[in-house]
Amino acid sequence: MTPQPQPEFVEQVQAHMIIIIHPGSLNLRIGRASDINPHRILNAIARRRKPLGKTYRDTVLPGTVIKSKELVQELEDCRLQISHTLQSCLQSDGRRRYATPPQQISAFNRRSTPEILDNAVKSYYNPTDLNVVIGDDVLQLNPNADFNLHFPIRRGDFNLHGGVGGSITAVVADLQEIWEHVLKTQLKIPLSDLHLYKAVLIVPDIYNRGHLRELMNLLLLKMGFGSCFLVQDHVAATFGAGLGYACVVDVGDQKTSVSCVEDGISHPSTRVRLEYGGSDVTQAFQWLLKKCAFPYKEYDERNPLDAMLLKQLKENFCHVNLDICGPTEKEFIVDHNNKITSKYTLQVGDECVVAPLSLFHTELLNITGPKMAKVQKPARQQPDSEDCFDAEYLRETGRKGAREQLDQNTSDMSGLMNTDNADEDIVVDSLEVEQRDSKLDKEFVLPGGQIIGLDQAVLQSIERCPNDELRRKMYGCILVVGGGMKFVGIGKWLQNRVGLQIPYLYRSEHLDIVTSPKDMDPAITAWKGGAVMSCLESAMELWITGSEWSKGGVRILREKAPFMW
Repeated sequence: MTPQPQPEFVEQVQAHMIIIIHPGSLNLRIGRASDINPHRILNAIARRRKPLGKTYRDTVLPGTVIKSKELVQELEDCRLQISHTLQSCLQSDGRRRYATPPQQISAFNRRSTPEILDNAVKSYYNPTDLNVVIGDDVLQLNPNADFNLHFPIRRGDFNLHGGVGGSITAVVADLQEIWEHVLKTQLKIPLSDLHLYKAVLIVPDIYNRGHLRELMNLLLLKMGFGSCFLVQDHVAATFGAGLGYACVVDVGDQKTSVSCVEDGISHPSTRVRLEYGGSDVTQAFQWLLKKCAFPYKEYDERNPLDAMLLKQLKENFCHVNLDICGPTEKEFIVDHNNKITSKYTLQVGDECVVAPLSLFHTELLNITGPKMAKVQKPARQQPDSEDCFDAEYLRETGRKGAREQLDQNTSDMSGLMNTDNADEDIVVDSLEVEQRDSKLDKEFVLPGGQIIGLDQAVLQSIERCPNDELRRKMYGCILVVGGGMKFVGIGKWLQNRVGLQIPYLYRSEHLDIVTSPKDMDPAITAWKGGAVMSCLESAMELWITGSEWSKGGVRILREKAPFMW
C-alpha cells in the first residue's frame, strides 16, 4: 500500500504553489507563500519610444513645485515650529535639547570638498536589442535615451494621466509585463505553467471597483493563474503581525492610509488615504539639506540615480532620537553612471529629525504640492455597467418599479398624489447622502485646506468606529506598517502625540504602538499576511477560478471577496 503524504508535506507543497503579489508606488514585492521574504524590485518599466513618439518620464520622487515667496515662508515657518518643539523636549537624562544654527552647519558644508575614489567612469546601461527594461535596471538607463519611464502605481492607485501610457489599458499592460518578468526571472516559473499556480493579490484598503475588475481579468484571463483572491492590505497586515484587531497605519512611498481592522474586516467608515508618504519626506529632507549647503551640487531630482541616493541618505541619516542633538558629520558616496566616484562629507543637525516629523506637520510636505485625502466611496458612486447588481442599476430599477406600483395604486387618486414628487424626494435623499460623504472627506483637511498629520488621521479614523467598545480596542493597539516611516524613535513620537489627544473616556486603555511585529521589516508585513492567509483552511472558500470569473464576473467578487464589494 502506498503511504499517504503527511499533512505537513501537503501544506508545504500548497504554499509553494501560491504566489503573493503586493504592488506599491515604488516597489513590487512578490514571492511564494512558502518564502521567508519576498523578492523586491522597483515597480517600474521603461519602454522604447517609437520614432517621433511623444516623451513621457515618471520621476522616482514626486516633483517639487515652484517655490513662491508664500510657499518658502510657509516651509520656513513650519521648520521653525518643529525646531522650537524639539528645543522644548528633554533628553533621556533630563537635560534640555539644544540645536545648532543652520548658518554654522552651512559654513562647514561650504568648505567640504569631495574626495575622488575612482576616476573610472561607468557607462549607462544601453540595451540595443531590448524594447522593454523592467525593475531596478531602469535606473541605469541614460535619462536622455529613447525610453519612456512608467511607474504603473502612484499615490497608492493606478497611475492614470493624459500622457503616453496613462490609460487603464496601458497601466494594466505595464503591470502584466512587470509581473510576468519577475515570475520568469526571479521565481523561475514558466508562464505556460501558471495555470498550476494560485495567486493572492494585495489591494489597497480604499479601492476602485473598476480597477479591481481589471486586475482580476489580468490574473485569471490574461496571465492564466489557476485561481486567485484579493485581500486588502490593512487586513493582510493584521494577519502578518498576528493581531486580531488593530488601527493600521500604513505609510508607503507616496501615500499614507489608516483604517480600523477587526477579525479580518476593515471598517469602511474608518478608512482614509492621505496623499503623502516617504518620498514626500525625502523631498522635505532635500530642501532642508539645501538650506545648509548640501555639498553634492550636481544633485538633480529628475535623475533616478540621484533620487534613489537621496532616499538612501534619508533612510540612513534621519531619526527621531531626542538624545542626538548638535552637529554630526556624515559621509556618503556618489557612484553614478557617467560620473567619477566621489566621497562627500557633510554636517547635519536637527534636519535629520525635522524631516521625519513632517508627517505630523504637513505644511513642510507642501514642497511637493497640495495634498488630498480620500475615503472609501460607497458603491453608488462607483457605477459599473458590467455589474447587473450595481447599486446605480438597482436604484434606477427600484425607482421604476416603485413608480409603476405607485401609478397602479393611485389611479383613482391622481389629483392627490404625484409620482414626480416621489422621484424628487429620492433625488434629494441621494444628494443629502453625497453631501454627507463630502463632509466626511473634509474631516481630514484643516479649515485652511491643509491636509491633517498622521496623529490626527489616527484619531479621526478611530473616532469613526461604529461603537465605543471598538474605539477602546483600537486605541489599545495601533499597528504601523509600510516602508515610508522606518525612522528610529518615530513610533514613540506617534504614541505620545496620540496619547495626549485620546478622549478622556478611553484613557484607561493602555496605548500600544507596534512598529516591528515579530521583529519583521514593516515593509513586508502585509505581504507576509497574504502568505499566512493563503494557507489557512478557511481560505478555501475565497479562491476564484478562471471559469467562475468568466461566467460570473464581478458577481463572484460580491459573493466571495473577503471584504464588502
